[in-house]
Amino acid sequence: MRSALMGLLWLGATPVMANVWPELALQSEHPVEGMRGGNLSGLALCQGEMWAVSDRDDDQIYRLVQRTDQWQVEALSIDVPPAPESGLPWGVRMMGKAISPLRGGDLDFEGITCDDAGNRYVVSEAHAAVLQIPHMGAPAWLKIDPALVRQARASGMLLHFNALFEGIAVNPQGNQIWLAAERERRGLLTIRKKQSVWDCESGCVLMSEGGLEQPPPQLKVKAQQKDFADLTLFEGKLFTLERMAYRICRRTPDTGEIERCWSFASDALTDARRYNTGYGNAEALSLDAKGAWIGIDNGNHARADGEKRPVVLRFTAPQGGWSAKS
Repeated sequence: MRSALMGLLWLGATPVMANVWPELALQSEHPVEGMRGGNLSGLALCQGEMWAVSDRDDDQIYRLVQRTDQWQVEALSIDVPPAPESGLPWGVRMMGKAISPLRGGDLDFEGITCDDAGNRYVVSEAHAAVLQIPHMGAPAWLKIDPALVRQARASGMLLHFNALFEGIAVNPQGNQIWLAAERERRGLLTIRKKQSVWDCESGCVLMSEGGLEQPPPQLKVKAQQKDFADLTLFEGKLFTLERMAYRICRRTPDTGEIERCWSFASDALTDARRYNTGYGNAEALSLDAKGAWIGIDNGNHARADGEKRPVVLRFTAPQGGWSAKS
């Protein structure tokens, strides 16, 4: 049994089946009403409040207010300065600029996180940049060493349009950030704050991997590229949302190595909750001691039961909590 488990933990080329890990149990689901652009792409629990971003909206983020089973949004308008140069090549930047009128936004916000001081941080996939939204004051882009993008690309990440940074997490002190590169290749990177600049210190890249992942059998599709859809830090560990595999994985913050995973496929892929798409829809992740919040980006598609709004699913924490070893 031990040797079999170690085989599952190995980050090699062999696809890992999405249904070999324990299943999380669905506790509740919450349609999100009032998100202007739809396309829920990030969640963060900040000082007891749930915040969200949409990859269609450049000028506002959202606070989610629970009203019975439905969540209503309260929009916070933000005045975003021009995005900085991050070192992305011309071709990738031009593809993003060309698609922005169709997508509805130039920045493509894909993740949100917050520190203990109440600062919120939003990652722009289109620009490979991080916007800080303080509790008081004007938003500002972080000054990030261009070595972040250079090292990521040297490791095979950030090479393709719309496959850039997809998730972000910050430590409680607000001086270290982790970023998740989405796919082809996916990976985890980190930067640390040194005075006014965020740099790579001894290296930005924690892990980088490619290869195929076999989606849950309910999807009835062939193996897909391994991906990350979101990232969160909880109790000193990184947790990745792995969209095509329909699972959450706990990883070490220093190396990104998998410690433990949990599947949410059984309840997320019931007949009523299915979308007529051949890909995963889970885009946003936030954890607390009692469970996980997983945001579904429906991409303007209706579920089989007719629900057309973004939905947040609440899953109960595993027995023994998120730090459990079995």
